[in-house]
Amino acid sequence: MTEKPEIPSVLNDSLIAALNTISTATLTHQLQMRGVRSTFMSGLKPLHPEKRMVGRARTLRYVALREDLQAQYAGGVNAQKRVVESIEPGDVLVIEARGVPDAGTIGDIYATRLFGRGGSGVVTDGALRDTPAIADIGGPVYHQASHGSTYGRQHMPFSADEPVTCAGVFVAPGDVIVGDGEGAVVIPAALVEEVVANSLIQEEREAFALEMVASGQPTLDLFPLAKERLPEFEAWKSAKASAGAKS
Repeated sequence: MTEKPEIPSVLNDSLIAALNTISTATLTHQLQMRGVRSTFMSGLKPLHPEKRMVGRARTLRYVALREDLQAQYAGGVNAQKRVVESIEPGDVLVIEARGVPDAGTIGDIYATRLFGRGGSGVVTDGALRDTPAIADIGGPVYHQASHGSTYGRQHMPFSADEPVTCAGVFVAPGDVIVGDGEGAVVIPAALVEEVVANSLIQEEREAFALEMVASGQPTLDLFPLAKERLPEFEAWKSAKASAGAKS
């Protein structure tokens, strides 16, 4: 039940630090530029919009309730218990609940256990149960709805650590999940390093553009940044670096 999953992690301290500064909007754009269009988990809201979330995806899939199979799938050490009891530091639990809003998918006891084991967050396209108590735990959580019932009203826990579809996005165990106040995005594990590198470049250029636009300049050659403005951008970047070194 508590064996470590054989799911590699592509994250390291440097990538985690960078991802904690990059917006989900930038990451979504970078993935879209690579032809991966469905990565932002639609319709989910954060319990703590001020918190960031970065971690390796661990997955739980619920299927529709069928009463004659309920004991088989929901009884004993079921998929929900297996995945929660094998969470490792830095893991984000991603739950496929078919977008069903009127049955809980995780409550305060399992959420407490998950965060107690070092989990980095929870994402569900279904409902939370015990939402105020989960909010009090303080960890990042993204959800579609809140509902007082247990999952047994609509769901059976079917599988853990297999690919799922959460909020319209395919998620494989080991993918990287990033959340901010806007929502949560899935980064395919194989693309993380290049997406991070290009996202940092994009956000630096956008910071320059925003500063120029805020000073009254038009957007025409600033967003996107025109080639003719690159020398000005490089001078701005050098000035920022020098100011930072002196402070």
